[in-house]
Amino acid sequence: MRDSQKIAFLGLGVMGGPMAGHLAAAGHQVTAWNRSDRRRNAWGADHQGKAEIADTIVSAVDGADIVLACVGNDDDLAEVVLADGGALASLGSGALLIDHTTTSTAMARRVGEAAAKRGIGFVDAPVSGGQAGAENGKLAAMCGGSESDFTRARPVMEAYCARIVHVGDVGAGQTTKMANQMCIAGTLAGLSEAIRLSQASALDTDKVLDAISGGAAQSWQMENRWSTMAEGAFDFGFAIDWMRKDLGYALDEARRLGLSSPVTALVDQFYADIQAMGGARQDTSALIRRLPEGKTTS
Repeated sequence: MRDSQKIAFLGLGVMGGPMAGHLAAAGHQVTAWNRSDRRRNAWGADHQGKAEIADTIVSAVDGADIVLACVGNDDDLAEVVLADGGALASLGSGALLIDHTTTSTAMARRVGEAAAKRGIGFVDAPVSGGQAGAENGKLAAMCGGSESDFTRARPVMEAYCARIVHVGDVGAGQTTKMANQMCIAGTLAGLSEAIRLSQASALDTDKVLDAISGGAAQSWQMENRWSTMAEGAFDFGFAIDWMRKDLGYALDEARRLGLSSPVTALVDQFYADIQAMGGARQDTSALIRRLPEGKTTS
């Protein structure tokens, strides 16, 4: 491990909780905070003796070298970082803020500008890999910020990331995450239709997977979700509610740039159908639920 640093981690959800735990396990001096007393206290009990918990953001970031945030959306980040009593108001010049929340590009730039005015470094670093990636320390981080801030942030993120890429200035990380979510949405739509075709043709879906996963159709979603989609299992952590939030940011940014994103817009509406079916908290692979199984032939 590199030199231990005093770190504050804000947000202990299904992603942030494991990430903060990896930092504590790596020997950093971690103080964690979460809005929910129940989740905060549960995390503290699980990491007793290895990390501290704080009742307020101010006490969490007091004296911190680096602050990490992983919350829900633009509004949550503004409340945790920009508001009175938020992280930036309590940090001294020379500190570094790393944000793992998936937000709009505009919000990332807003936070970056506010941080710069206080002499605080900032890296927007949304992650991909889901709950399993967070728990296993195998996330992929796409980072925006200055070269010097990224260089400082990287060794901290290595505690829970298997891939860390600096893609550009502040905001570039969020735009890259939008591209990531667009790819996932389109891939899952194609997988859903392919699985239904296999089932209606009375094929063994495991054998179909074996046949096509080694060729041009291969993807992470195919390797990890084909079989569970065929079985109707959709409890893997990243909820459709969150995917629609992310796709909304992507579609807004595309419109701002004068781009057309018809596939993303269509799949976003497919996800709205799943929400209406009661699947808002199911994994994104539940997209297949909107497709009937069809008439099976042999």
